[in-house]
Amino acid sequence: MLLPPLKQRVDETVAYVLSRRLWQPTVAIVLGSGLGALAERVTHRSKLAYSDIPHFCATHANGHAGELVMGYLAGLPVVILQGRAHRYEGIADHQARYPVRCMHALGASVLITTNAAGGLNPRYRAGDLMLIDSHIDFLWARSRWELAQQEPELVPQMAPSRATVYAGCLRERALAIACRLATPMQQGCYLATLGPTYETRSEYRMFRWMGADAVGMSTLPEVLAAQSLGMRSLAFSVISNVASTDVPQATTHAEVVAACHAAGPRLMDLIEGVLQELAGQPD
Repeated sequence: MLLPPLKQRVDETVAYVLSRRLWQPTVAIVLGSGLGALAERVTHRSKLAYSDIPHFCATHANGHAGELVMGYLAGLPVVILQGRAHRYEGIADHQARYPVRCMHALGASVLITTNAAGGLNPRYRAGDLMLIDSHIDFLWARSRWELAQQEPELVPQMAPSRATVYAGCLRERALAIACRLATPMQQGCYLATLGPTYETRSEYRMFRWMGADAVGMSTLPEVLAAQSLGMRSLAFSVISNVASTDVPQATTHAEVVAACHAAGPRLMDLIEGVLQELAGQPD
């Protein structure tokens, strides 16, 4: 079944959100597994369940509240996705990108996104923070035919270069703030897979050989949507565990969420520091 045109759906979503919140955000934030507590720092906040928002996809992952939060954080009006819908939940790539399009239409020009990721770099330790500076995309897009049928405006003749996805100026600010807060910060390449299973030891070896420092199941639809819309992006991973290519070991989602809860306060302080600088400096 053909969906209504993309612009019509975005307009309907934005109209619904603005009918319940009058001011416009300047920064959009996506909170991954176990990181939703940042939304509790928002002042004058209001929440909308994804299930109540027209055209939004629900999330069923543990540790994702499934709420859109609007309010003020570090002096800036923000819109926050407290959890995300993943491709492995049965949605198409354009559906995973849709919330970012709506947050941009609400007024956001900067995207900050977070995730939990498995560490591939042997120098990493569980609980480390990693600033994403590049990525490898294994979230295979659905067929161009399907995209052309439902989202014809998303089928460019030539995709933009991905070398500029992660804004260099924002990464430099984040690293400087991490130094000021005495927060150790890794910097590396994030590889996104479809999931929902965790990787085998052989897959870990392959991903390391390809140059990835961490692996997860999200984030890329969001940052690529932001790039296509002209938004600046900043992305962080919390390293929830470090892969072993030699010893079989099981990873559970509960362990991932627990690691993110432990590392979350450091990442929240860092994000607030970035927002404080954005609030004091014009774009």
